[in-house]
Amino acid sequence: MTFEAASALTLRREQARELLADLRRMRKALVADSDRRMAQWGPGIRREAFRSSALNLADWLALRRMDLTALQPRLTEFGLSTLGRLDGHVRPSVDAVIAALAAIAGEAEPVFPLPEAISGERALLDARRDELFGSGTDGPQTRVMVTLPSEAAEDPDLIRDLVLAGMDCARINCAHDGPDIWRRMIGKVRLAAGLAGRRVPVSMDLGGPKFRIETVSKDHKHRFLPGDRFAIAAALSDGPHKTVCTTLSHPALLEALEVGSEISIDDGKLWAKVVERPESHALLEVTHSPAKGMRIKPEKGVNLPGSDLRVSALTEDDIAALDVVVTQADMVSYSFVQTVGDIRALIEEMEKRADDGRMPAIILKIETPLGLRNLPDLIVEAGGRLPVGVMIARGDLAVEIGFERLSEVQEEILWLCEAAQVPVIWATQVLEGMVRDGQASRAEVTDAAMGQRAECVMLNKGPHVVEAVRFLRGILGRMDRHQMKKSARLVQLKAWGDGS
Repeated sequence: MTFEAASALTLRREQARELLADLRRMRKALVADSDRRMAQWGPGIRREAFRSSALNLADWLALRRMDLTALQPRLTEFGLSTLGRLDGHVRPSVDAVIAALAAIAGEAEPVFPLPEAISGERALLDARRDELFGSGTDGPQTRVMVTLPSEAAEDPDLIRDLVLAGMDCARINCAHDGPDIWRRMIGKVRLAAGLAGRRVPVSMDLGGPKFRIETVSKDHKHRFLPGDRFAIAAALSDGPHKTVCTTLSHPALLEALEVGSEISIDDGKLWAKVVERPESHALLEVTHSPAKGMRIKPEKGVNLPGSDLRVSALTEDDIAALDVVVTQADMVSYSFVQTVGDIRALIEEMEKRADDGRMPAIILKIETPLGLRNLPDLIVEAGGRLPVGVMIARGDLAVEIGFERLSEVQEEILWLCEAAQVPVIWATQVLEGMVRDGQASRAEVTDAAMGQRAECVMLNKGPHVVEAVRFLRGILGRMDRHQMKKSARLVQLKAWGDGS
């Protein structure tokens, strides 16, 4: 070896030792932070099979509280992992990089983690996906969930056609119809699945609290434009004279309003801000509306972005629906879940109805900023008792956190759930144009392709849903060749030849 080569090697080993010291300090801080979190979570975890997942989530949260951007280029210079794809196996991945650096630095007998400590996470997540959403066929890795319309209870062919097209699991929205129709739908799903030789699980969505316009002043036909004003009050008679007044479906909405609060109506079509807040009502000024204006009508949905509404997720209607859900469904999708108390309330009500001890898995529908902030605790509380999944309810969530933040936040939820080794449903308006009109837009196709990184994609009901199932499966299958969660798969590309 030349003098120059020996000097370069000595320098690189010194740099490796410096980086190794930084990584070891990082790991020590990670473990201390993770241990503190597990001390809080541990006593509540009754399913031992979930304990290692909770620990990995605690590790991930500790790691993501740090800024590793300065370390990553230094790792790249040594040809090592930059830790950007460690979500499902945090500590083993850090230990593997430390061991590789120790070898480069010349330390004797570096200790590498067992390979299965890293590779086993994929098999675990796949098994949990299959448990929740069905084992699928020879098609894509991402499962397809379909919302059943009311007519599915009577139509002799619809559910059969959906199963044959590749529906992996069915969704029933308990905000519509009733127990008799739900039972008939489930019976048809079980029959069609049996004929196809497959297991097709059923998810039943609890309706949750309804946040809607309840009443509007009589003879109101005004189309609201920016600058127009209206009032919200507990009763129409409490509103200011000669101003259009509305009431809302839940008193917590009015209680949460203060000067400066924003309100969204009808999935963000109209926005308004509170400009006055006397005791009897709130006066709002419209800040955004469609170009032709918009009427405010009863039954339109209402959101209060940025407000933490301390409202129980479990309503009386939901509790009544559990009589069917607990005995018939494979999953219960929990709308408006925000707190650990919400999880405990649901499990308590399900236990009352579970004569044989069997209860459905819990799907956490993340729809609000508070639910988003509490997501790690919600996952551990639910997963510590029952199989758990997460639905990114992108419609309500987008309105609540702002449309400009949705792309970022849905990515972060995918990462966090992979860290918790919990399956995810990519939901809301997937291929909506195709389901409704038979033709998807370019943006919808791209969105559907992004859903491949989740364990399940949900389609809504519509006249062309059978064709949409086939179309979606084709998109997901093609994306499987190129992507697995956050990792690009370097399959052979055939779009460009060798020039010959």
